[in-house]
Amino acid sequence: MLKYIPLIARASLASVFLESGVNKILHPVVTQQFMAAYGIPFTRFFLVSAIVLELTAGLSVLLGYKARWGAIALIKFLITVTFIFHTNFSDHMQVGHFMKNLAILGGLMMVVQYGSGAVSFDRRSILANSKRQIVRY
Repeated sequence: MLKYIPLIARASLASVFLESGVNKILHPVVTQQFMAAYGIPFTRFFLVSAIVLELTAGLSVLLGYKARWGAIALIKFLITVTFIFHTNFSDHMQVGHFMKNLAILGGLMMVVQYGSGAVSFDRRSILANSKRQIVRY
């Protein structure tokens, strides 16, 4: 049973980014207006970049395929987004978003440190490679 905990944790983390990426696809104009309100230039470019990053890195973490790389990409994205959009500490909602992002950041750092766990494509690759090496010798 313990081997499923990292899978559940990865799914929880990834769900935030996958939902956000899909939401940006479904509501691109609203997202671009939000970005523009914060003075972000080239909103179309950053919108597409955010969608691609959230979906690909989110799937990477969810599936446990190159999960460390996916988590690192999401950490960089999350730090950037947090400091652009969630530093108005006089707004209680923004404080909540800032703290939520810190918690997500902590979870992503755990993936970077400890990997994706037993139930993952990363683990399958490691096992397949070790079996190939054993057969060769």
